[in-house]
Amino acid sequence: MTIDTRLLLRDLPSLSGDAPPLDLDSLPGDPVDLFLEWLDVARSSGVPEPHAMTLSTVDPCGVPDARVLVLKEIDVRGWAFASTRSSVKGEQLASSPHAALTFWWQPLVRSVRVRGRVVEGSHEESLADLRARSTAAQNRVDPDDWVLWRVVPDRVEFWQGSQDRRHSRIVFVRTGGAWRMDS
Repeated sequence: MTIDTRLLLRDLPSLSGDAPPLDLDSLPGDPVDLFLEWLDVARSSGVPEPHAMTLSTVDPCGVPDARVLVLKEIDVRGWAFASTRSSVKGEQLASSPHAALTFWWQPLVRSVRVRGRVVEGSHEESLADLRARSTAAQNRVDPDDWVLWRVVPDRVEFWQGSQDRRHSRIVFVRTGGAWRMDS
C-alpha cells in the first residue's frame, strides 16, 4: 500500500496554538529583555519545557547538525548551554565557533531564533554548572571535559504566528555594541 504523504501532511493542522496579544509599539529595546518576557509567558502558560531549544552547529565540512538541549541561563553575555568538549557538538564548536538556537513554543505559536558566535565560559563557571546537575547526571563526566558555552548573538528573531498568515516578526541585529530592531 502506497501512502501519498503530501496529502497526509497537508491535512495536519498547523498554527493551532493560541497566540498571546503582541503590542509592537511597546517592545523592549534589548532582545534579552523580550526573550525573558516571552519565556515567562511560556512558563506561566504551561508550555512543557520552555527552556528546550535546538542547537545548530556545522561540522568541519560545513554540514549542519542539530540537537535539542536546555537553556542554562541568559543574560547580557549570551544564551548559555553546556556539554562535554569531547562530544560531537564540542568538536564542531572547536572547529567553527558559531551556532544558532531555536525555541518553539507551539501552544503560543511563538518561536525565537538566536544566531552568533560561541564563547566558552570560564572553568569555574563550567564546573559550577556541572555541580548544579544531579549526582546521577554528574557520574562519568570528567569535570575538565564539561564546558558552559554562550551564544553571543549578532541576530535574534522573535516570530509569532497567526492563522491568517499575517505573522509578526521582530528582528534585533547587533551593530557595534548596540541593538537595532526591525519588525
